[in-house]
Amino acid sequence: MSVFDELIDQESVIETLRSAVAASKNDSPESQEMTHAWLFTGPPGSGRSNAAIAFAAALVCVEGGCGTCVDCVTVKNGTHADVEVMSTEGLSIKIDEIRELVFRASWSPSVANYRVVVMEDADRLTESAANALLKAIEEPNQQTVWLLCAPSTTDVLPTIRSRTRSLLLRTPSVTAVADLLTREGISPRMARFASSASQGHIGRARYLATHESARSSREDILKSIASVRDIASAFTAAQTLVDSAKAEAESEAEIRNEREIQAMKDAWGTQTTKISSSNTKAIKELEKEQKSRTTRMVRDYLDRALLDIATLYRDILITQSGETGELINKDMTQVIIDLSARHDSVATVAKLQAIMAGRETLARNAAPLLTVEGLMLQLK
Repeated sequence: MSVFDELIDQESVIETLRSAVAASKNDSPESQEMTHAWLFTGPPGSGRSNAAIAFAAALVCVEGGCGTCVDCVTVKNGTHADVEVMSTEGLSIKIDEIRELVFRASWSPSVANYRVVVMEDADRLTESAANALLKAIEEPNQQTVWLLCAPSTTDVLPTIRSRTRSLLLRTPSVTAVADLLTREGISPRMARFASSASQGHIGRARYLATHESARSSREDILKSIASVRDIASAFTAAQTLVDSAKAEAESEAEIRNEREIQAMKDAWGTQTTKISSSNTKAIKELEKEQKSRTTRMVRDYLDRALLDIATLYRDILITQSGETGELINKDMTQVIIDLSARHDSVATVAKLQAIMAGRETLARNAAPLLTVEGLMLQLK
């Protein structure tokens, strides 16, 4: 057993990380195999954060990542004294957060040979925060290892990119993800469907396979596309999609927000309806973070919906080619046939490209409704 066993379809990356771990155990300065700063890149769902955390566990484990010792288990659970994982549920990482992180990263390791910092969303650093991080990477502590994660190398500052070793993870194959879900107890048929529908995104595949509500919501989204025939219906579909994403995000966020605020009040020993003036600032900061998180959740839900719509047009393209045996959305075969008759394959490819462009636009924090309205007009 190894901490790298959970990395699906990433053999070359695993080989590189194993070599780095072996080099790190020699107590030698930086070598070609091991360095103080790494950049894990890859498309959503490729497992870049999982790879970074597995690497962190291997670096602090005396066995090089056995997967069963206290060090490996505590890293996986997020409780290891010398491994810190930083992620954000908001839209950006601010400079104050990075300054605090850099300060903690300068501490000497408590129980391991290294102090390892995993930053899951390096692409969300503000410019000032990125510059603060750059200084720490430029003047490395010999016992600190930085593991940054981002969708691509272009999502981080060129100066940071030039001072890190980059590892590119690929999207796992549909078969590999389906096999993983099957090993987790999901039926082979459902595992295959979820893997195909998620386009190799492990987290989405797992969620889709285990939540009937997610599958039902997905079906409703796909059926709504069939109703887009003119400008009016395009705007209606866009509004419905955005409203649905907001409702789902706000419903989930409300539960988390109330729990977080109550936990803060409990920590202060205050009553639910009474907050001292000295604690007002902390409450406002928390509410600000919660608002930012909800905004990001809306974008995440929309991105997932657009990916689902992309699978529909992928099926349309296959149908137009004369093949129907490998459809992802087989339960919507008649809808797919009807849509495939509206335009030719060239137009279908253009619509797929428009969907991917829409996802990229949302990722750059564009206005959700305007983005989706523009997309629906292109799909009309």
